[in-house]
Amino acid sequence: MIEIKNISKKFGKLEVLKNVSASCNSGQCIALIGPNGCGKTTLIKSILGMVIPDSGSMEFNQKSIFGDYLYREKIGYMPQIGRYPDTMTIGEIIEMVKKIRNSKDNLDEDLFRDFEIEKMLNKQMRTLSGGTTQKISAVLAFMFNPDVLILDEPTAGLDPLAAEVLKEKIIKEKGKGKLILITSHLLSELDDLISEIIFMQEGKIFFHKKVNELKEETQEDKISKAIAKILRAN
Repeated sequence: MIEIKNISKKFGKLEVLKNVSASCNSGQCIALIGPNGCGKTTLIKSILGMVIPDSGSMEFNQKSIFGDYLYREKIGYMPQIGRYPDTMTIGEIIEMVKKIRNSKDNLDEDLFRDFEIEKMLNKQMRTLSGGTTQKISAVLAFMFNPDVLILDEPTAGLDPLAAEVLKEKIIKEKGKGKLILITSHLLSELDDLISEIIFMQEGKIFFHKKVNELKEETQEDKISKAIAKILRAN
């Protein structure tokens, strides 16, 4: 689905991505993790077309994304911090995005219903808590039935019930054969979700493994403990 080949990127003298390659396939839920400054955000922005790599190639469904933009219609993106016009209401934001996307497909309104967004459509964005803003970002990411979901710290700021609702939705969409990429610092929340892990360090992919292989190699049941054991060994 997404094929990344030898991607490198510098900002001035700082080399943020160093010859990164990875294959991300349909039906997988992949955690993209690593310490701050390791290159995760730049890699995500490269996939979204927001950053243009200095070298390498990137394909979406076997077609280069460079010079293209239509592939983005197949991606739902949930940012870590959603930024919306302060004076617009929730309802106005949702309607605006619907018009921009101009999707002819049936809308996925599961999260709209589960988060009871209809009860707060007239609230202005500037009045919302961080958790409610996060719910709006989640609703918009899933609404247009994308083939790929990129979720940046998706449960950050959500209350426990809302986080559980979102995790159940992620599992449901993975079951439909979608590719889901998740960045998170809360490794404990990933155990029930992910099938693969890409761990980055200093602009490189340190390892890309299936979760069951990782646990088998380390003899650990928890993802966080398995990763810690690999890092200590290296």
